[in-house]
Amino acid sequence: MDSVMFKGFIENYVFLPETDWDAISKCLDAQIVKKGDFVLKEGQICNHLYFLEKGLLRFAILNNGEYATKFFTVAPYTFTSQYSFANRLPARESIEALETSFLWRISYEKSQELFRFESWTAFARKLTQEVQFFTELILEEAQNETAEKRYMKLLEHRPELVQRVPLKHLASYLGVTPQSLSRIRTKIPKQQ
Repeated sequence: MDSVMFKGFIENYVFLPETDWDAISKCLDAQIVKKGDFVLKEGQICNHLYFLEKGLLRFAILNNGEYATKFFTVAPYTFTSQYSFANRLPARESIEALETSFLWRISYEKSQELFRFESWTAFARKLTQEVQFFTELILEEAQNETAEKRYMKLLEHRPELVQRVPLKHLASYLGVTPQSLSRIRTKIPKQQ
């Protein structure tokens, strides 16, 4: 595989001169993460910025000995443990592959060197703003909407998650037990 998909992803955000892309592409390493394996475990320092070309990931935090799902990342998208990566501190979350996933990664050091390019700086800024917006939206929904309403939104806006994510992880994301989510799922068709 080559990294042409990542190039197209960046170009969705900014104009990317070919010379800039040449420098960025030289910083990329390919990585395959098998289903059930972790890209990052809580307590490790996240040393890479990633582009998920193929696959599905779950961000989770350890809570009373169990992983609670924060959110999912579906290909194609860029991700990292933002707090750990930016501050060079141990991660507060784990990142698990829910499907065998193909990633491109850039080390922290190389990503910092790329800030000499205006295109990379603009891309990083726009992507950070987008991730902050999504994070705020998830938090707001978790605080103000029922699990049933959030599940219905997933069905409407992100049906691929409902089909691809195991029930226990969806339930964890919605803040309910798998049994409660099963009840919600059986109720919904009757309302439509």
